[in-house]
Amino acid sequence: MGAIVAPPAFWRYPRVIAHRGGGTLAPENTLAALHMAVERGYRAVEFDVMLSADGTPVIIHDETLERTTNGRGDVAETSAAVLATLDAGGWFGAQFTGESVPRFADAGALCVTSGLWANVEIKPSAGADRATGRKTALLAAKLWADAPLPPLLSSFSTVALEAAHEVAPHLPRGLLYDAPSVDWLRELRRLECVSLHCNVRHFTPALLNEAQTHGVPVVLYTVNDVDTAACWLDAGVAAVITDRLDLIAPDLAGRT
Repeated sequence: MGAIVAPPAFWRYPRVIAHRGGGTLAPENTLAALHMAVERGYRAVEFDVMLSADGTPVIIHDETLERTTNGRGDVAETSAAVLATLDAGGWFGAQFTGESVPRFADAGALCVTSGLWANVEIKPSAGADRATGRKTALLAAKLWADAPLPPLLSSFSTVALEAAHEVAPHLPRGLLYDAPSVDWLRELRRLECVSLHCNVRHFTPALLNEAQTHGVPVVLYTVNDVDTAACWLDAGVAAVITDRLDLIAPDLAGRT
């Protein structure tokens, strides 16, 4: 990639981010995962926020419960009280049995007290884009009100990002893609987002050059190879999100 390139000046955040809290070392999107990130020396985490049936922001990735809990059915049809009784850790390992689906309020508070910066992905269930964007942003603004660095709210949902902007315009937002569309920059500017988030499998030097030309920080997910992470960070990518907390150091070659 040539000489090491610094990310855009705007990027004041850590450059190596733990995916869903603990990556492959802990059950995803749990408080145990956030503690794992801290234990491994990470200063930044990424996790997902969805609404329960009663409109409580909770930390979970899938719209359904089966993959990561012992529950069944849809998150959007399950109350926060019931979600709190489910086991969200036993599937990963016996030592994590009893980990619950955390409320965003609890995960955010842990991040603030632990000094973890957060990339909060707004992950609305079908039809709940606006409500999820609004409630996530409002609560994030409250939780991080006195924190030195605000969280970055990202989403694939443009409606959710619009809603977040309406209620908390001071919180930075990132536009998420699997593979960025040809008009990604126009959409990013329309939404007043500050960063582009992209699947590393669909990212190219040409796209990085376009982003750098326009001063847009790029965040790549999910980068699980040390050489790939180092290569893109050296090229000027703002940050990489990784599952491999056991392989990729949070201060990879001094890049945080």
